[in-house]
Order: sequence, then structure tokens, then C-alpha cells
Amino acid sequence: MKHFFFIFILMLSVPSLAQQPNIVFILADDLGYGDLSCYGATDLHTPNIDKLCHEGVKFTRAYANSTVCSPSRAAILTGDYPDMVGVPGVIRDMPDNTWGNLSDTAVFLPERLKALSYNTALIGKWHLGYQSPDLPNDRGFDYFKGFVGDMMDDYYTHKRAGVNWMREDKTEINPKGHATDIFSNWAADYILQHSKNNAPYFLFLAYNAPHDPIQPPIDWLKKVQKREPTVGLKRQKMIAFIEHLDAGIKKVVDAIGKSGEADNTIIVFTSDNGGALQYGANNGALQGGKGDLFEGGIRIPCIVNWAKILKPKVEEESMVLMDFYPTLINLAGGKINSPVPSRNISSICNQEKNQENRTMVFMRREGHRFGGRIYYAITDGEYKLMQNSPFEPYQLYQLKDNSMIEVPVDIPAKRKELLKKLTKHIQETGKKQWR
Repeated sequence: MKHFFFIFILMLSVPSLAQQPNIVFILADDLGYGDLSCYGATDLHTPNIDKLCHEGVKFTRAYANSTVCSPSRAAILTGDYPDMVGVPGVIRDMPDNTWGNLSDTAVFLPERLKALSYNTALIGKWHLGYQSPDLPNDRGFDYFKGFVGDMMDDYYTHKRAGVNWMREDKTEINPKGHATDIFSNWAADYILQHSKNNAPYFLFLAYNAPHDPIQPPIDWLKKVQKREPTVGLKRQKMIAFIEHLDAGIKKVVDAIGKSGEADNTIIVFTSDNGGALQYGANNGALQGGKGDLFEGGIRIPCIVNWAKILKPKVEEESMVLMDFYPTLINLAGGKINSPVPSRNISSICNQEKNQENRTMVFMRREGHRFGGRIYYAITDGEYKLMQNSPFEPYQLYQLKDNSMIEVPVDIPAKRKELLKKLTKHIQETGKKQWR
């Protein structure tokens, strides 16, 4: 197995950086691995995300911690496995079909950064709780402006089952316009406002797009239909939706440039899970999609851009979203005293390889199809033991580096090794309360 390797090449070592970097973490919702032109898409154009990619670090084997929204978001913000912090499945405003409750003891990323003198903000989708003490302002965000709920039934009314979940901090608001435009404009405003402060900022910008309903503005759809007339309507709508998202990200990146702090701003762009195939998403050559623990459900596009600091690089080693927690804390000048299973990948500032072997666990608890049961996958980067429902046996696969397609193999020793590690994880998470 290749060992994890990342390429944070700094002009100075992290502890001696004269100025703490701003951090803009952009999270798309259900963006497929093959749904950016810089990740191989040929029927859509994402020039603004592509620019971040070509000038930064492009991960080809980045993974979400889960195949759905809430668990992956919990992992990013806590640096821990989602089932260790009370979020094994999707949190919904539906008492009979909600599968998580945030741990009261988990320390969130914005809390850590606030202790390092950062201003912290969440703009966009939250999806980790509907009431205190599980709202963004309760979990370390100085400022919140966005959507508390799981998904919008309409990108213009912003409602879910007739309820308006749009909030500014804890006050209900009713903004007008397409949600992607609203979040992009709010983020740009925040950046320009806080660039005037002496303190650095952490902005977590979480879009709803391209989560269903696939609802691009009509002018964007017409443009795609003219350019791609042979593509089916479902795919045309997804293409227009993603291209519209790309234009929104340009507003955010332009604001960083206008602020005069582009050289001192880390930009992360990624997705919370794989693309939903039923809505026209593209996961490239990967098998499966959102909801699956096959590669297409959990492997995601992931880009890290830090002008003047990071050199362009295609990184083929594995990482998982929760790794950003210790990494960003370290780059901000902090340390984590309590142990977490995520990996601090900022230590590669000297281009050193981490020689420690690593396994990664993926899971989801769900009620729709599975009656509240969990299904799991575990990988060491070369082999993967998984089930795609709680009712089927575990299957061992070998992951091919170049083709990115699982290849079944029968290696009893490897199966036993991975199952033993997964069993230990299940024992530990079984001690954690999530209701």
C-alpha cells in the first residue's frame, strides 16, 4: 500500500507563519466525482473550480466519511467518525425517521478556531440539528446565515414540507432568489466585510446544490440545451445546475481577490458524498452513487488551493474529509490535545511521507429501506471490505489505482484483518448514544 502523501509546500514552516491564514471551506451537496471538467467531465464546463484545481492540489482519492449529508458534515466539523459523535445517519425533522443527535461533548472546528482568535461563520446548509443546543451558533459559529434543514423542496421558496428553515443566526428570514445565488452573495459580502478586520476568519460555505430538486435557473438551462442538444433533459438540468454553482463560486473567489488577501487564504472545495445517479449525476468510472458504499457513493472531488504557498499537484494518496479538522487547526497555529482518528496532513509541509498505515471506515444508518440498521465499509487503501446494505454479506475488493474500479478478490487473511478492525470500530461506536 502506498502511504499517505500530501504536498503542503510552505514558504515557512507552519509554526513560524507570520500571519494566520483565512480559511474558506466550500462544500457542495451531492456533487459527483465526474461532474467537474477538471475531473473528466466532457459535457459541462466549470472554469472557476477548474482554476482552483489547476493552481492547487487535486485529490484523486479523497473520500467522504459517509454516503449521505449529515454524517459527512459531522465528520468535517469534529474530526471524528460520525458514529462516534452521534450522527450515524441523516438528521431529519421527522421523529420517526431521524438517525442522529450531535454529541454534547464533541468540540467543533469553529470552536477550536475561535480559541485561536478566528472569526467564524457558516453560510448555507447546516443539516446537523433543528433546535438548540444543536444550531450553528451553539457550536462555535459567530455568525450563521443559511438553511437549517436537510433539503429544499424549491430553490426559490427555500421551504421544506411547507416550513421556512432559513435563518440569520437564530432569527427566521425570508430572502428572495435562487439559493445558490443567495449563498454566494452572502459569502462574498462576509469576505469583504471581514477582510477589514485584524483577525483571520473561517468561512464554512455549504451549498445545497446540486442536491435535488435539480432546479437550475431557466436561462442557464436554455444555454446548456443549445450547447448540448443531444443530451437528455435530466442530464441537461444537472449540467446547468453545476455550471450555475461554478459561477457562484467565482463570486466568492473574486471577493477574496478584492479583499487583497488571496495569498493568505486557504480555499478548500469538495463534496459531502457522491452524486445521485437518479438525478443525472456523473461519478465517472466509479461504481454506484449517493447512498452506496461503492466508490461512487463516497469518493469525491477535493481541491485545496493556497496561492503562493501550495504548488500545483495531483495527489493520488487516500484521505478522508475528517482529516481537514486537525489539518486546518494546525495551519491556524493550534494543536489538538484530545485524540481523534483523523490525520493531520499539514505535517507534510516538509514533503515528508507519513509512514503509518491507516484504515478508513464508512457507514450509514438508515430507516427508509433498512429499518434503522447500519451498513459498513472499511479500506486500507488497497483493499476494501464492504456491504451495500445491512442484509448482505461482506465482500472483499481490491482497489485499482489507475482504473478506480473495484475488482473482487478472495484473500482470507486480508478479509479477516479488515473485519477485525471493523468489529473494533463497531464495538467502540456501540458505546455512543445518538438518540
